[in-house]
Amino acid sequence: MTDNRKWVLARRPAVEPGVADFRLEVAPLPQQLAPGEVLVRTKFLSLDPYMRWRMNDAKSYARPVALGEVMVGTTVGEVVRSESADYAPGDLVVGAGGWQEYAVLPVAGLRKLDAAAAPLPTALGSLGMPGFTAYAGLMKIGQPKAGETVVVAAATGPVGAMVGQLARLQGCRTVAIAGGAEKCAYALETLKFDAALDHRDPAFAEKLAAACPQGIDVYFENVGGKVWDAVIPLLNDFARIPVCGLISQYNLGNAADGATPMTALMRDILVKRLLLRGFIVTDFVEYRDEFLRYATPLVADGTLQVREDIVDGMENTPEAFIGLLAGRNFGKLIVRFA
Repeated sequence: MTDNRKWVLARRPAVEPGVADFRLEVAPLPQQLAPGEVLVRTKFLSLDPYMRWRMNDAKSYARPVALGEVMVGTTVGEVVRSESADYAPGDLVVGAGGWQEYAVLPVAGLRKLDAAAAPLPTALGSLGMPGFTAYAGLMKIGQPKAGETVVVAAATGPVGAMVGQLARLQGCRTVAIAGGAEKCAYALETLKFDAALDHRDPAFAEKLAAACPQGIDVYFENVGGKVWDAVIPLLNDFARIPVCGLISQYNLGNAADGATPMTALMRDILVKRLLLRGFIVTDFVEYRDEFLRYATPLVADGTLQVREDIVDGMENTPEAFIGLLAGRNFGKLIVRFA
């Protein structure tokens, strides 16, 4: 245990990222840790769409990854060295380890895991940032009420799948938007959405209107683009719109999406008194323990279904990430390190 393999950002992609935008480097591990630090060996790495924005040199909610810097990402790992009385070698933790085999992390940003309570990868999906994002966006912004219609974009992804299931538990009618027949079938049969629509269908807008005869009360936005265009006319008065992601725009670099009918949108926001709020999950960090108390037993007993797409080998991380942006994954995308 003397070297660390790590993926760093080699260049900023103009549009869609490629493998050449990343570089695999080998560096020696530190000989000493500062007080309050631990050395963690990565077991699992979460891959998420937000990472694409962090590759751009543009102002956002978090600073961009610098050229030559390790790509960001949440990891589950094992403590191998510690300079903290609260953590010992062998402890399992979730933290911001990034795309690398080992990470030196301050204990202030770590959370211990109990492998007996839930499988370790769930700390990166249903019981991690995606699950908490779904809970915070739906429950704190969407505020669903029994009998309302909740529409979820990217509904079979780790965030959307949790949103739909939580909304169903609140007594709502749930409508999934996904890509392809297989994902739509999964939304209906496993996640128990009331309806599921393929956004690639040429008649998507008409079918969405037919699936929402009473309009839309909560729209959980993960996609943007033409999906958002089809949703706007169906929004009811006082509809709530948690804006979690805009994956259709992530490969546009710093350019704006000129296809969005902003004039019509602004009129609807005024006339329909819509609540349209973008959010980052850290806005609701005080509710994380509330979420874990609520969701952990539901994941454990199967009430909340979990689907993971696990790729083996840290050397395959860039290709897996590129596939994520192209929609080739099915479920929460996780890289399992050797």
